[in-house]
Amino acid sequence: MSAESPTQTHPDESVFVEVCSLDDLAVGTPALAEVAGVRVALVRLGPDEVRAVADLCTHANVSLSEGEVDGCTLECWLHGSRFDLRTGEPSGPPATVPVAVHPVRVVDRTVFVSPVPEERPAS
Repeated sequence: MSAESPTQTHPDESVFVEVCSLDDLAVGTPALAEVAGVRVALVRLGPDEVRAVADLCTHANVSLSEGEVDGCTLECWLHGSRFDLRTGEPSGPPATVPVAVHPVRVVDRTVFVSPVPEERPAS
């Protein structure tokens, strides 16, 4: 999936890019998308819920979109690092650095993703 298409502005004034139809995403199966030059792993968790995180594992720099989903967790296929799709936080070694989480909006069964990751709370 590639989203080099025109951007759409959501009511909250953030820029979101149209990525795909909700029907293009199978529940529980990660998919790779490029959003304005940023690679993200998309995961449909339920009927209308889609999450997006940076596609590269922070431990080994491999594609997370090739990993497996367990609940709300995405597991890297290479060394088993697991990341919470809501927060980006790793659940244990070998990864210790979170992945970026990208805001997602589903409007009229169309998936929009922001190329700008959510800000992390100060620790």
